[in-house]
Amino acid sequence: MSKLPVTGTIEIAPSVLAADFAYLADHIARVENYVNILHIDIMDGHFVPNLTIGPSVVRKIRLHSKLFFDTHLMITDPAHYAPEFIKAGADGITFHLEAVTDPQTIIKQLRDLNVAVGISIKPKTPVAALLPVISEVDMVLLMTVEPGFGGQSFLPDSPHRCAELKKLLRPDQRLEVDGGIDPTTAGIITKAGADTLVAGSAIFTATDPAAAIKAIYNAVNKDVL
Repeated sequence: MSKLPVTGTIEIAPSVLAADFAYLADHIARVENYVNILHIDIMDGHFVPNLTIGPSVVRKIRLHSKLFFDTHLMITDPAHYAPEFIKAGADGITFHLEAVTDPQTIIKQLRDLNVAVGISIKPKTPVAALLPVISEVDMVLLMTVEPGFGGQSFLPDSPHRCAELKKLLRPDQRLEVDGGIDPTTAGIITKAGADTLVAGSAIFTATDPAAAIKAIYNAVNKDVL
């Protein structure tokens, strides 16, 4: 099982939601050597207005990648489905605060299953809503668009919310952002405190995904390639 990179680095997490599912293995192979994290969005058509993939597809993806699988459950019952995604190859599970009534119990469940634990909030959820559980997770995911569909525009209040959230985190906790991330917004949001950047359309719709990844790294002055 892969481990979540320790803090102190800027990590780009390509989102397979934007990849061509007819050529998914090939698209993943084009980014495999340039990143440490692969972001996998799971949507149930209920918590968010879209359907994506289930554990069987994650299992197949695992056959083609050794990256850390950052599995984002945008579903109404994460406690029920998380074990199946972990069996399929998920290394980290991020669930939504808005989807559950007892986040502490789910965090304990995930700890017992030996995966990295993340918690996410939608754009309209106050950052302060995370206070009761923020110390118990490895990563917080701040949505910078309304969850459900790729290709949306970065919400303008996201840097302020990111900076507010960063103040609540320990140095060993990652701050991830998801939505509208590209070379323009990457620099803005990392200055606000984000260190883990989910990017889908900016990478997988590019002619050269590796060059697109490099452009995002360069935008945050992390010329690591």
